[in-house]
Amino acid sequence: MRKLPKPTEQELSEGPQAVSFQISNGNARQGCVLQTSFPTQVEARRHLLSNWPTIERMAREALVAGNLEGGQIRLAMV
Repeated sequence: MRKLPKPTEQELSEGPQAVSFQISNGNARQGCVLQTSFPTQVEARRHLLSNWPTIERMAREALVAGNLEGGQIRLAMV
């Protein structure tokens, strides 16, 4: 198993990382942001991809409920 890279100085100063993704909404795309507690983008993206079915379901539920902030769906990892 590969070791994850250490956080860069910039990532350390930024704090927890967020990762952006899109889901389809009919013929359009809906922007989404997942706020994580991970210190690096690599770890945040890995979490997104490994938990994609759950995160996509949460994003679609938020879209149906109309929970948009600034035109985007914002999800937070607990």
